Amino acid sequence: MKDLRSVYLEQALSQMPRLLSLQDRNPYSPTYGSFHRLYWLDKSLDFPDAMAQFAVLALALVYTIDSPNNPYYHQPKIRDWIVAGLDYWSRIQHADGSFDEFYPYERGWVGPTGFTLYAAMEAFQVVRDQMPAETARRVLTAIRQAAHFVAAGEAEEDRLANHHALACVAVWQAWELLGDHELQAGFERVWRGFLRYRNAREGWWQEYDGADPGYLSATVSFLGKLYLRKPYPEIVTLAREAIEFASHFAYPDGHYAGSLGSRQTLHFYPHGVEIFADQIPLAGALAQRMQEGLAGGALVPPAIMPDRYMPWRMAEYLLAYRDARPRAETLPALPYEQASFHRWYPDARIDVRSADDLYALVNLAKGGVVKVFNTSQRRQVLSDCGIAGRLSDGRMVTSQWIDPRYRVMATDDELTVTGSLQQMSSMASFTPAKMVLFRTMLATVGRNARASHAIKGAIRRALMLGTKPVPLAFQRRICFEPGAVTIVDELRRTGNVRVDGLTVGDEIAVRYVPQSRFFQAPELDTHGYTLSSEELADLNTTGRARITRRVDVATGEIAVQVGAGPISAARRPIGAGANS
Repeated sequence: MKDLRSVYLEQALSQMPRLLSLQDRNPYSPTYGSFHRLYWLDKSLDFPDAMAQFAVLALALVYTIDSPNNPYYHQPKIRDWIVAGLDYWSRIQHADGSFDEFYPYERGWVGPTGFTLYAAMEAFQVVRDQMPAETARRVLTAIRQAAHFVAAGEAEEDRLANHHALACVAVWQAWELLGDHELQAGFERVWRGFLRYRNAREGWWQEYDGADPGYLSATVSFLGKLYLRKPYPEIVTLAREAIEFASHFAYPDGHYAGSLGSRQTLHFYPHGVEIFADQIPLAGALAQRMQEGLAGGALVPPAIMPDRYMPWRMAEYLLAYRDARPRAETLPALPYEQASFHRWYPDARIDVRSADDLYALVNLAKGGVVKVFNTSQRRQVLSDCGIAGRLSDGRMVTSQWIDPRYRVMATDDELTVTGSLQQMSSMASFTPAKMVLFRTMLATVGRNARASHAIKGAIRRALMLGTKPVPLAFQRRICFEPGAVTIVDELRRTGNVRVDGLTVGDEIAVRYVPQSRFFQAPELDTHGYTLSSEELADLNTTGRARITRRVDVATGEIAVQVGAGPISAARRPIGAGANS
């Protein structure tokens, strides 16, 4: 087994010039220490994004990692820039201990307050003895205020298990650092809040309205960080359950998660599985496979992350490098490596199965999103995000939405989901007039803490959680047979609506999630079937359409039938990792 631990360090160090370029390194500047380049240099935003200050953790880690490949180890200037970053973080804090991320007066709970609190505490303990006394006092005061804000619990309809997990880490760490007994009680409060998002029967944790494997790996990572400080058996039990569920989304081609998740995220947080690898053998197997994927370019690297999130990915890889240990000589098989199995998760509404060369996953909760792999060839032969289209009034519609009203059926060889297409809720953009109105509201009503949390909740409901069915009913059936998968999509108009464009299949993300929609190579070879003008005219005239596609797992060829006629020959052969 190849030791790939160094890939973590290589990926992180490759982005150090970029990270340092984000920071204002002029000691005479009023924004000295800020990592929000759009604010301090470009002047294109009117407030500092506190999440950018998370970069101090990556700086603190490269400052402490002794490796011949790390030129930043114990560099005095790196130390000074860590101190400057911490000081600037303390200066942009609201009086209630909170910080802003996406807009002024946001007063975000874990994102950004909890995340930057955790990073600040880690970095502070690295440079504490080398900081000016006045700066140290200011940073400690900011840590205390932020910790109490997080410990009070969320008030913005968060619904994100990974945020609640990080809240537990940050509050416990602040209790250890400050010795404040109110924070000890606060930890118990946020821990109880975290446990509300656990699906104990199936092992996943809720992200908005379902299971998201990408952010589940983040929850495992945060459980690992907590376990390093609070080694309780309960934490290992929770991690074991989550790792078991997450392991199904490590794919034969080295990629992970993606469109099957409630938040369609592709990222994998490796620190947690490295921490638990000694106690949970499957964690070691998952860590090894994801290392191979990272080394082979199959995971989302820091290089393509936006400036807002790249420092977190750097820090995660540096922590994984620091805490990784040699692998066990033998590792358990991941689900896709098992010869034959079938698992149905009724709460998540996710089906996973393997047989011969087939590895297939379907999320019926999202309208029947499908991924199919050829395990012997280690390639993806189908990635299908469901139905997407545009109505004549300009609205974008999709089946790829989690609607509790969807009706699902699951048997050994057939899966069915029925419901109504949903209006995509994240297509609108700001205009100058809308931005002026939004900023005016923030500068007036938004200054009130209770109002700011209500605004945040309203934004979440509008962009991420709201369901807006349109009068187009759909049914998707996925049928499994030896060597092939058949997908039958049927549409039926139930009201006065006209369709201007419609595609079934393809890799299309619809939910507003900032840490998503990163490009990966298989997307180049992923193609849906788009209805022709004649087929659209028939749909609008009759009010019905049916598209049948049969995927050959061995060749990757897809045969298509529209309407009730015979299935045609494949439109074109499928190359490695492709679907047409």
